[in-house]
Amino acid sequence: MDWISIILTILGLCAFEVISSIDNAVVNADVLATMGTKSRQWFLVWGLFFGVFLVRGLLPWGIVWMANPSLGMIGSFTAAFSNDPNIIKSVATSAPLLLMAGGVFLVFLFSHWLFLEDKEFGIKGERFFSHHGVWFFAMASILLSVLVWFSLKLNPLMAFATTIGSTAFFIVYGFREQAEKAEKKLSHNRGLSDLSKLLYLEVLDATFSIDGVVGAFAFTMSVPLIIIGNGIGALVVRQFTIKGVDYIKKFKFLKNGAMYSILFLGIIMISESFGIEIPKYVSPLVTFAVIGVFLIKSIRNNDRLV
Repeated sequence: MDWISIILTILGLCAFEVISSIDNAVVNADVLATMGTKSRQWFLVWGLFFGVFLVRGLLPWGIVWMANPSLGMIGSFTAAFSNDPNIIKSVATSAPLLLMAGGVFLVFLFSHWLFLEDKEFGIKGERFFSHHGVWFFAMASILLSVLVWFSLKLNPLMAFATTIGSTAFFIVYGFREQAEKAEKKLSHNRGLSDLSKLLYLEVLDATFSIDGVVGAFAFTMSVPLIIIGNGIGALVVRQFTIKGVDYIKKFKFLKNGAMYSILFLGIIMISESFGIEIPKYVSPLVTFAVIGVFLIKSIRNNDRLV
């Protein structure tokens, strides 16, 4: 990759990490408001180390390792820096499996938001889908069946990767359902220790980081670039957390932008898994465009309220 592509990729990763972590920043700010000064400082300093360097650093390596078990743990760690033709071939062979699993995860994530989650209606049609939420499960089942059918014609392992993406979504969804319930208790329960709240926030941050890490593979298969881009994005999210919930909530439709970015990145990943070549600059440019549209929409909405 040339330097322009590298910079564009890192900026795209950073922007995607920020908007996909908006919910995380809101939850963090809500819980931090109930904690002591020292505990808040600990989370913002040491929590940054765990959230950025450990979670967002190790998770991409782990995904590459799972997609390339033959490389082993150490081989997967060094694959990004290796010029060994055998390692490069192994990573390239596993790319469709990783892209398929990640793409299904992201498309399901968007679909669940569109059909079932509470939201600000940013564009026409969103209200219609929210009123027909029960169709999410039918849509997800049909989409999964279609992808498995076409994947079987190319590679049985791709069909298996499709089910892995679906399984990963429902596991993460289950954790987040519990996290939302726990957040309500934590934000209103002053009796819980700050240590309990810190542990909760670290686990929650790890859960929310999955979206950004999975979507990052639509930008690049280079783990070092993913770590840099997502790490910078996580730093920005921490700054949003410090500024507080009210500041974040001023951008009313950024959540919509995050979800439509997730949809487009999921489609790109699924398309690439079937061998459709999409230039690497498409993912960051699409992300910038979608974020820009909903950021402008949020600012205009604020101006109307003044």
